[in-house]
Amino acid sequence: MLHEGLNTDRKARNNFHVGLALHQDQVREAQRLRYKVFAEEMGARLSSPEPGLDADLYDPYCDHLLVRDTDTGEVVGTYRILNPTNAKRIGNYYTEQEFDLTRLQHIRSRLVELGRSCVHPDYRSGSVITLLWAGLAEYMLKHQYEYLVGCASISMQDGGQNAAAVWHAVRGKHLGPVEWRVFPRCPLPLDALDSAPAAALPPLIKGYLRVGSWVAGEPAWDPDFNTADLPILLAMKNINRTYARHFMKQD
Repeated sequence: MLHEGLNTDRKARNNFHVGLALHQDQVREAQRLRYKVFAEEMGARLSSPEPGLDADLYDPYCDHLLVRDTDTGEVVGTYRILNPTNAKRIGNYYTEQEFDLTRLQHIRSRLVELGRSCVHPDYRSGSVITLLWAGLAEYMLKHQYEYLVGCASISMQDGGQNAAAVWHAVRGKHLGPVEWRVFPRCPLPLDALDSAPAAALPPLIKGYLRVGSWVAGEPAWDPDFNTADLPILLAMKNINRTYARHFMKQD
């Protein structure tokens, strides 16, 4: 499971290592980074059992993908990965707290959930997220999983105007087929929100759409994180060929 890490000897990446957390101390490093980004930077209200960490009941069931700056030893990027076997063990996917996934029932045995994606504010030039995606692609290929699901967050600090604008910008071209739709449990009140003049898509959402992901339904409102969350669904067979060659070493 990526225990040896990926080869990062390209010139632009030679000070990073990507791989799965091997023990609890490494998981805590990921949780510490998550707290820094979500609580300290974004103002999320986290109910963690330990100060300074973003930890919840899903963490012990997940694989934690880490990017480490080998010059400083610091974890600077992370993804939380919940595979279908462990989702069954815990009883559901975290995403199901926000969305009804009934229409995805037929793919649950092949469905991996992504969550808690974050990058240290000093490392957001693109290299870290590229490595996270490369590590994720290797994980999916190794275990032969076929689908990815998760939530992509949009800040609500402007009262939701940009979130509404993003929804209107993506729904025409990127909304998935109706039979693959999921439904928000706490819908963002789109009719009550004025859209921003131009949508500012968060970089992660841009990346998901470029890879070939669908937006699987209307956004939910997450009051604890003060975000609007778009449900994202990616079928590995639909990945843009350019990205497949880049991340998955496919021809």
